[in-house]
Amino acid sequence: MEIFDVSVPIRPGMVTYPGDPTIRLERVQSIAEGATANVSRLELGVHTGTHIDAPVHFLDGSSATETLPLEVLLGPAVVVDAIAVDRLLDASAVAHLAPHGERVLFKTRNSELWRHESFQEDFVSLTGEGAAALVELGVRLVGIDYLSIGDQDAHRELLGAGVVVVEGLDLRAVEPGDYELVCAPLRLVGSDGAPARVLLLR
Repeated sequence: MEIFDVSVPIRPGMVTYPGDPTIRLERVQSIAEGATANVSRLELGVHTGTHIDAPVHFLDGSSATETLPLEVLLGPAVVVDAIAVDRLLDASAVAHLAPHGERVLFKTRNSELWRHESFQEDFVSLTGEGAAALVELGVRLVGIDYLSIGDQDAHRELLGAGVVVVEGLDLRAVEPGDYELVCAPLRLVGSDGAPARVLLLR
């Protein structure tokens, strides 16, 4: 079995979405300074790196991360080759790509954007119409290889339909095709998002 870790490493100075909190990771107890153990403190936004969005992220009063159905986070998934998409995954692009199954991960030219140390504005993203097309196809989880799946319409369309959104994937080492997905977000009560470790098995 091959195991692909498609999670972005969490580290100080990493790229975050504009306006989101930056990462702070510091040693607060040190063996070298006389402590019995090394202990660190981590501060970060819940939409840092590879993460999931909960409905309450865009739909006030709706469900939070701890309520997401576990059966959606595990199971067969398809990595769709969307590298040729220039900018927008709209309804026609979704129809052309013809994704199948309940869990769809879009591999776009975004994956190469992880090479940059600053946020890149020209990332490929899903439109509201593209999101509606995925909902119509019965998709229950959708992921993309940068820090946002798309605009407000795309988020509201997906989250309103109960689709789990996975953002910040790194699919550079993964070929398009069928895999088993393991997506394990932190169980943050009441949160609008949660960092996640995401694995693809083949």
